[in-house]
Amino acid sequence: MSCIQAATPISSARLARPAGARAGGGAGARVPAGVAQALGALGLVGVVTSVLLLSAGAASAPSQFVPARSGGWPAWLAGPLSGLGVGLSSGGFQALLLIMCASYLLVLAAARRLPLAAVAGAIVLANVILLLGPPLISQDVFGYLAFGRLGVLHGLDPYTHVAAEAPTDPVFGFIGWPFQHSPYGPLFTLLSYALVPLGLAGGLWAYKAIAVIATLAAVALIARAAGRLGHSPGWAAAFVGLNPVTLALAVGGAHNDTLLLLTMAAALALTAGAVPAPAVGTRGRAGARPAGSHPRAAAAALAAGVGIKVSSGLVLPFLVLSSPRTRERVQVAVSAGLALIAVALVGVLGFGVHALGFLGAVGEQQQLVATHSVPAETARLLGLSGTPSWWRHLYLAAFVVVLVFALWRTARGADWRVAAGWATIALLLATAWLLPWYVIWVLPLAAVSGDRRLRAAALVLCAYAVLIHLPLANPLLSPPTRYLAPDLHITVPGLRHRLELTSFKVLHDVQLDLRW
Repeated sequence: MSCIQAATPISSARLARPAGARAGGGAGARVPAGVAQALGALGLVGVVTSVLLLSAGAASAPSQFVPARSGGWPAWLAGPLSGLGVGLSSGGFQALLLIMCASYLLVLAAARRLPLAAVAGAIVLANVILLLGPPLISQDVFGYLAFGRLGVLHGLDPYTHVAAEAPTDPVFGFIGWPFQHSPYGPLFTLLSYALVPLGLAGGLWAYKAIAVIATLAAVALIARAAGRLGHSPGWAAAFVGLNPVTLALAVGGAHNDTLLLLTMAAALALTAGAVPAPAVGTRGRAGARPAGSHPRAAAAALAAGVGIKVSSGLVLPFLVLSSPRTRERVQVAVSAGLALIAVALVGVLGFGVHALGFLGAVGEQQQLVATHSVPAETARLLGLSGTPSWWRHLYLAAFVVVLVFALWRTARGADWRVAAGWATIALLLATAWLLPWYVIWVLPLAAVSGDRRLRAAALVLCAYAVLIHLPLANPLLSPPTRYLAPDLHITVPGLRHRLELTSFKVLHDVQLDLRW
């Protein structure tokens, strides 16, 4: 927690930094410009090339890299890159991810010397390649499709019914969680309803396009926010847009977390006005709020994020406390409350008394334990049997302590972006249901804040999210000997299909291994 205290206050020197100043120096400031640009260009090529080979390789044939293969291998799932005939083995997948990570670090080291157009072009190209490839690593996108089809085609509310109740639907073979209620907010669930007329193939491509568009828009807003706060727009864009977790896991899997990325980026852009000098005799917080800042609109953007996933609400209280005066805090709080009420009303219109059913589903999710969550891995290292409830509660208690402390620091004048970033990291470390693409939640806050410690912590989390997918991590993480045999099939009475459970851990808690 001391890291929050040391990192969050905004000094008057930082407030006075001109918009063109470079934040934090970086490797590009200590090497000749030509060398930095050459290394950065090599990094851009490395990221795009590894994304291409990864997507084309996954498209070439059914493999564990596309878990939705359980429903078959139609052309609309493989995508047009399948025609390139690029193979992908487990070792090749590992090598490409490592090359992508190394290239990403090269870009970060030189991003302040690279033309913004070059960084933006690489981000767009990588996203377009992923759009053309199959959904990577996860089957979640078919869960989105299943929830929409459940409501529109079968008349079953996804907050009170599960996909297994419609086993004859064509989407059923592609999904990975047939017995789970929808944990997504009413805005996203209604979006899934709207996409049902596109059919199974059309719906998949629509979700992939939404993920790409949301990510590109988010990166543009993050770059703008960083520039207005006196940081390098190109570096911030590269930090988020070329991150292997953003590309290979979030965009590659067409996850709706990319929509949270967009709402967060919108909130950051709306609050990144030109910062005024502190009022005479003050310590930097008693003056007027930044010119061009719109915290009430930012609060509405975050509230819309809650309508997608409830985790978006974590940042809201930090935004409320960021306003310098009590009156302004009340106004932002009222704006946030009204926006949340509007989201709830939309939910009531769409789902009646079950509009808040996603909250119960989120509670159900939190009873699960991802094998490589921090609570699960530390429990194993200590020799605990499974991941006991009391152990998980200790982590949640630690998260609450960090959250309260971070809010207190924000109320005392700390940068709300940095404080919210540390609280988000604390949440990711504390939850037993940590999915790798969740890590992108902290990236916009780290990119825009300019805080080196927060950025470093975000990069460490990203490295861990990538590591758990690599064979080289097997000796370091949960031993594979404790898993059930891969591709174990269980026949469920009354269902025509088999459910494929891959590498579940045999413990007292239900645990999921995301390394297949």
